[in-house]
Amino acid sequence: MMDLDFAAVLGLWPMLLKGLLLTVALSAVALPLGLVAGIAAAWVRLHGHPALRAVVAAYVELFRNTPFIIQLFFLFFGLPSLGVRLSPALASVIAMVLNLGAYAGEMVRAGVDATPRGQSEAAQSLALNRWQIFTRVVLPPALRRVWPALVGQMILVMLGSAVCGQISTEEVSYAANLISSRTFRSFESYIVVTLIYLGLAVLMRQLLNWIGPRLIFGR
Repeated sequence: MMDLDFAAVLGLWPMLLKGLLLTVALSAVALPLGLVAGIAAAWVRLHGHPALRAVVAAYVELFRNTPFIIQLFFLFFGLPSLGVRLSPALASVIAMVLNLGAYAGEMVRAGVDATPRGQSEAAQSLALNRWQIFTRVVLPPALRRVWPALVGQMILVMLGSAVCGQISTEEVSYAANLISSRTFRSFESYIVVTLIYLGLAVLMRQLLNWIGPRLIFGR
């Protein structure tokens, strides 16, 4: 019978707390920036110059069709060959932003496409420019339509930050690996981390579902 010893794992709670705080910090920085990047990508693909549309389309396809860990490794291990060195935390944030931006851009674009054309035409009759029409008339209802999908994608990006430990970003999974190597309690370590991620996902979903209608697109 397996002898479980969670006390050995929980005894190293400062490491878990440090990892948890860094995971929250990465998400708090990367998710809003990724959403903004997605909105910008959607606007370019709808209204931008053809050359710029092609660049954004290539970015979206690249980041939606390659593994997140490859994107992360390219930023952290590949860019130094070009003379650009990033810290593990900065590389993690940039990778999360770019990954979320690619997915969010397509979601927002789908929401914009579903907006009745009559709304844009009415806004044009009020002499609003293209940017004002997009941000004030088209974008809020578009975000409302796709917000559940965006919330799910943001949670996936937060959970995906677990691979950032592969470049020594000291988030929760990195802490779990250290605790496992020190205590030889791998099963207990990953059970604890699983519960931490589960709690983070539930809390983040509740928070984003509260923020969306109150601060982003209105009721």
